[in-house]
Amino acid sequence: MKKKPHILIFNPDQMRADSLHHLGNEASLTPNMDELTNEGVSFNNAFCQNPVCTPSRCSFMSGWYPHVRGHRTMHYMMQNDEPVLLKILKDNGYHVWWGGKNDLISADKDITPYCDEKFIPTDFDPAKVESDHSWQDSFRGEYKGKNYYSFYAGKSNIDDSSFIKHDWAYVNALVDKIKNYKEDKPLCMYLPLLYPHPPYAVEEPFYSMIDRSKMNLVESFDDWSLKPSILKGIYERQRLHEFTPEDFRELKATYLAMCLRVDYQFGLIVNALKNAGIYDDTAIFIFSDHGDFTGDYGLVEKTQNTFEDCLTNVPLIIKPPKGIEVKPRITDALAELLDIPATVAEIAGITLEYNHYGKSLLQVLRGEDKHKDYVFCEGGRIDGEPQCMELGHKETSLYWPRLSVQASSGPEHKKAVMIRNKKYKYVYRLEEHDEFYDLEKDPYELENIIYDKAYKDIINTFKERVLKFMVETADYVPAQKERRR
Repeated sequence: MKKKPHILIFNPDQMRADSLHHLGNEASLTPNMDELTNEGVSFNNAFCQNPVCTPSRCSFMSGWYPHVRGHRTMHYMMQNDEPVLLKILKDNGYHVWWGGKNDLISADKDITPYCDEKFIPTDFDPAKVESDHSWQDSFRGEYKGKNYYSFYAGKSNIDDSSFIKHDWAYVNALVDKIKNYKEDKPLCMYLPLLYPHPPYAVEEPFYSMIDRSKMNLVESFDDWSLKPSILKGIYERQRLHEFTPEDFRELKATYLAMCLRVDYQFGLIVNALKNAGIYDDTAIFIFSDHGDFTGDYGLVEKTQNTFEDCLTNVPLIIKPPKGIEVKPRITDALAELLDIPATVAEIAGITLEYNHYGKSLLQVLRGEDKHKDYVFCEGGRIDGEPQCMELGHKETSLYWPRLSVQASSGPEHKKAVMIRNKKYKYVYRLEEHDEFYDLEKDPYELENIIYDKAYKDIINTFKERVLKFMVETADYVPAQKERRR
């Protein structure tokens, strides 16, 4: 029986694809991830299936689109009867080590079916990392001033907050795990980091290493009338219209410095794998759950039902273990994060015994540059779904600008579905204008041309494909039959 490879799933949070230097960002510094393209494949057209954390993670751990089982909210996680890649690997002989964030399994559920080890640091409480109000108050400035909702903290000391310490604890723990791993079982290492999720804060030397003069700034919309109304609502509440271009450059540079720190930490793990003699036998997957506005359009953070490329286009780099054919390169092939379970399963020699919507990426690794004709992303809610609104955030919350708009009774947080290929993007929206963009002419999606008659036939083709997509993936029928009599 062929020995199963080790698997590393390195999963930064809220990292844009264009934060990678090798994908063309001259301001970015990601040398370790760049180097991995000499042995693996980087996808510059990889897309998440929902632009916020929990729905995206439920999707890439199951191979299901968020709507299949209602995973459209931050507070509905994977259920006991649903497939999770970590559990599948554990059930098939892997020793699963999980460090870092959760946002996948409810905190009141037993996590042991999903992993053999869940590392918990002892020097801070992980549950309180993102709600460190004393630290937040130190950088936000006056109430509702221009920086109050910007998430910008800038240069920080490592001891300023557990938010800054968070990832180091997990990275160091994984390095120790690799160094001391002696079991016969193949090792699955799942490391969902917190960075570069805002607040935008990072310590030296990373903070000063980014060249501010190389920042690419995407200006706000001249006309909001054909844009999703949630964007204008967030723009008005976040108050970043008071930011200068220098402010935006500094914010974006801090974000890229956070990405640089993530890349450095990835390098530490690679060195540990090499020192332990298991690097060649390890399949490495690097991908993020979704992206971040990072000042584009005068916005920060993300939304739950808009699909700009800065939110939906994510890093995806795969290095297979030895013995699996690979043509190292950057590929234009369209890929979705829900392709991850099928790809991991094929590499590990595991059969996924349930219906899923992913497609293994191994053929792309071998050299094909065609994978899917379209990719999809979705989000939002209908009326009468308060469980999707994320209620309870007061105006003092960093997230109030977005969540206050999300909880409105208007069209701002209604359901929407994105379909995209390499040339065009179409978004079907409930109760608002649909969207259509010619990405070759308008790569930043500044002008919605949904009513341009010159594109009528193309738009109709995309509409029909959305209908086919929703019918094909509308639900999931369990494989287990129940007795009728």
